[in-house]
Amino acid sequence: MGSPGREVLKRSLSLAREQYDIHACIANGENAAGGFGLTAQTAEEMFESGVDLITGGNHIFDKRDFAEYLESSNRVIRPANYSPAVPGRGAATFVANGVTVGVLNLIGRTFMSPSDDPFRCADTYVAELRARTPVVLVDVHAEATSEKIALGRYLDGRVSCVFGTHTHVQTADEQILAGGTAYISDLGMTGPTEGIIGMEAGAVLDRFLTGLSERFSVQKTGPRQFCGAVVAVDPGTGKANEIRRIYLKGIA
Repeated sequence: MGSPGREVLKRSLSLAREQYDIHACIANGENAAGGFGLTAQTAEEMFESGVDLITGGNHIFDKRDFAEYLESSNRVIRPANYSPAVPGRGAATFVANGVTVGVLNLIGRTFMSPSDDPFRCADTYVAELRARTPVVLVDVHAEATSEKIALGRYLDGRVSCVFGTHTHVQTADEQILAGGTAYISDLGMTGPTEGIIGMEAGAVLDRFLTGLSERFSVQKTGPRQFCGAVVAVDPGTGKANEIRRIYLKGIA
């Protein structure tokens, strides 16, 4: 979330990768540039901090000049169930520790802007990714917890992990589903702890109280947090063995 989140990422990710023996790191970066969207510079900054692949969401096109980078990059993806006419791609693979990792990005439809059916879209992309590797992870960028859980149940046994993003608040429902898919409704936000989901509280409160406000700005002061989850996957079967939340608060 903005520059505070990128600073925490730079300080904390390398330690987390070492502590948990992490082979591959996927991060949602759609709020990395000033809280709205992503730029080529901020994407490269995240890669330098240790991220292997970046997923997006409803803010991925907020920076208009990012479209060219998104179209050419094989390390940044946007929701696959957006119109095929928009720049970029909805899935990608990369190699980590000798294992091909497939990643799919979906966006929800409940309380969100119109998009294609994420369930039908997942069927197509998961089949294509599994033809290349059994290790497939899915970022579901959605508002409604019910929709995320539904996609988790729908994809159980077909993918290694379904993790939710978008609400900025980490959930405590990490689990291994019956078919061997790791699941968590929301990874949470890496960025400022104070404010309201990463933004300065004043403008957000004005929006709730009056319906009017200035443009939201990222909370730049106060403590910060580092959020995510570590998933252990059998590279032969693609089944998950463990999922563990990471929530570090009080980072100066």
